[in-house]
Amino acid sequence: MHKITAAIRTQIEQTQEREHSNPLFLTSSFCYDDAEQMRAVFADEVEANIYSRFVNPNSTELEEKMAILEGTEAAFAVASGMAAISSTFLALLKQGDTILACNSIFGSTHTVLTKYLPKFGIHHRYVSVTATEQEWENAIDDSVKMIFLETPTNPGLDIIDLEMVGKIAKKHNIIFVVDNCFATPLIQQPQQYGADLIIHSGTKWIDGQGRVLGGIVCGTKVLIKEVYAFSRSFGPSLSPFNAWLLSKSLETLDVRMERHASNAFYLAQQLEHHPKIKWLKYPQLPSHPQHEIAMKQMKNGGALVVFNLKGGVEAGRNFLNKLKMLSLTANLGDTRSIASHPASTTHAKLTDEERMMVNITPGLIRISVGLEHRDDILADILQALED
Repeated sequence: MHKITAAIRTQIEQTQEREHSNPLFLTSSFCYDDAEQMRAVFADEVEANIYSRFVNPNSTELEEKMAILEGTEAAFAVASGMAAISSTFLALLKQGDTILACNSIFGSTHTVLTKYLPKFGIHHRYVSVTATEQEWENAIDDSVKMIFLETPTNPGLDIIDLEMVGKIAKKHNIIFVVDNCFATPLIQQPQQYGADLIIHSGTKWIDGQGRVLGGIVCGTKVLIKEVYAFSRSFGPSLSPFNAWLLSKSLETLDVRMERHASNAFYLAQQLEHHPKIKWLKYPQLPSHPQHEIAMKQMKNGGALVVFNLKGGVEAGRNFLNKLKMLSLTANLGDTRSIASHPASTTHAKLTDEERMMVNITPGLIRISVGLEHRDDILADILQALED
């Protein structure tokens, strides 16, 4: 089977009711036939449901589907994308270890690295999103136990060469972790380039309708077992209802991402040379600085377009205030197109210097391109750019 077919047809075992759409398992715990079975399950001698903080049939189905789509051995679902990132860090690192990360990452991930992990004696080191192979090599010492990056990055849509970094990680026996949220497994599969773990915020395109929170870590059985063991005790549990919704949403991810990406490419082509825009970035455009790398490791350019308005912060505010159809919200990956201003929202906790280091300019606008008709999305943006 093609992986898309396999993900759609993968379901947990049918109950005696012979349902076609899987039921919700809204239960905190599970029962056993006798004391011996219960003992064997708790001793990990037999695989079975125990408690929904550990495992639930709805979560299991989601995990199996995500592992199929990412091409990994296993997956584990948690309550949010940030829960997936934090659990991965804390499960696999110890005092004295260093995370080597690209310097363009989601604002909350930056906060975890700079504010909270130091309390556990875990340090970080940044390299530029445009770092060469030698610059990545030069940043590695014996304390570096994990490489973490996003590609495309949030919100700048920079592209990092996964094959290059994967070879470096393997050479030095370093765990290689990729946040694949912006691409989704339908556009990019980092495990093909040596990634040990792939992280997703299910809240975005996996759900696709702005309804629920969720996070997933995909990867090798050995590493996923460690993330599971940590999460079993610390409790960033995904609710069965959210898992059920996310699993059903995966069945339409392929067709949704095709429409998202085609709309985004059209939008980028139409806006690239607009007189009110200093520059525009979209991975599929030849003008993107890392276009060749993007087209090597991505099926298409994805569903996000970013551009920098002439006029800075004031121009950005005016643009957002003039939009009539696009939503103003911090989320992305919805059926409905969304506009945001990263410098004052998702990356507001960064200093001005830190934002400029990763090209988050005062006039930067991020468009999460939805499923509306492409001409309606374009028309709203064009009228908001008018004087």
